[in-house]
Amino acid sequence: MKSNRRPVTSGVPQGSILSAIVLNNFINDLHDGTDCTLNNFADDTKLGEVADTPEGRASIQNDLDRLEKWADRDLTKFNKGKCKVLHLGRNNLRHLYILGAAEL
Repeated sequence: MKSNRRPVTSGVPQGSILSAIVLNNFINDLHDGTDCTLNNFADDTKLGEVADTPEGRASIQNDLDRLEKWADRDLTKFNKGKCKVLHLGRNNLRHLYILGAAEL
């Protein structure tokens, strides 16, 4: 079986300036209620905070939980295979963080 070609009548062409504008409008409420620092660049988001106390680690986990709820509410998802934790410092306890059901 072979399909006939048909023009795409919706969506945004990849690489166009319009795609960045649409993405920014889509994620404009991503920062709402976040305690940690949240940085966005193109389609990449970084969550950061000093986690040298139990409260700091809890703050990061709370924001990860909030971001997962945001994604569920907006019918989107994070690529959890690309999510990483960067542990810095000599005495870092390497706390385990969870995004949804995935260990990071």
